[in-house]
Amino acid sequence: MIFKRVGDGQPYPVHGLSQSEWAKLPPQQVRLDDLVTIKDSLDLNTLLAQDSTYFGDLFAHVVRWRGELYLEDGLHRALRAALQQRLVLHARVFSIKDGKT
Repeated sequence: MIFKRVGDGQPYPVHGLSQSEWAKLPPQQVRLDDLVTIKDSLDLNTLLAQDSTYFGDLFAHVVRWRGELYLEDGLHRALRAALQQRLVLHARVFSIKDGKT
């Protein structure tokens, strides 16, 4: 199994972080099998594109809420890591506590 669970939608409260606020969070290693996805589909062109991170953050975005790690952005990076037989992904992790950011 690649992920802990494949979800469909965002179960946590809206956090409202901007790209610049995400960029201030230091990247850390996250195990792929600890992640719950919030998307259940992926654009194959995005997965296979050489420059898929050119316009975005180099690191995936993960939200920690109620003991779970939700992969908010970077599903294609996570799948690419799994295809390369890596167990971890470098991601920026934002924690939401008790429904508040």
